[in-house]
Amino acid sequence: MEVIKEAKELLKNRKWAVLMTVCGIAGLLLIMISSLLPDKKPAAVCTEQQSVYDSSDYCKDTEKRLADLLREIEGAGEVKVYLTVGSEQRYVYATEGRHSRSDNKTEEEEKYVIVGGGSEKNALVETIEAPEITGAVIVCGGGGDAAVREQIYKAASAALGIPTAKIYVAKIR
Repeated sequence: MEVIKEAKELLKNRKWAVLMTVCGIAGLLLIMISSLLPDKKPAAVCTEQQSVYDSSDYCKDTEKRLADLLREIEGAGEVKVYLTVGSEQRYVYATEGRHSRSDNKTEEEEKYVIVGGGSEKNALVETIEAPEITGAVIVCGGGGDAAVREQIYKAASAALGIPTAKIYVAKIR
């Protein structure tokens, strides 16, 4: 209750009311000024200045990770992996659509979602698809053993998401 009484006394004091009014106006001015400053670009907007994740970097990283995994198979020994890639990385842009149906007509209209203003307009990137792996060559110390080779085929197929027909396993020399 004492806090309420003190607050009422402060509000009666004219200097306090002027101070609060000045602070409020200053806050509003700061908000207005911040709206005039340029916005930072969202991370999901694709621009030409952004670095493209090179397919060779993707291959090298995936090759290393797959080789590390295959080394864990009993009897595999030293493992080297070479991957082939069918396409570069792909950007999938966000779209918005309008569908209308009347009588026997159906109209569909889709547009890309554009973000930014002025000369800084860009399409909004919904997803970035990694390059598609189309094949693999694996050479390893245990490649001469049929049981080890079978395990490597299955592990590589599962890890890469490609059929075993697109994988070749051989014994390292």
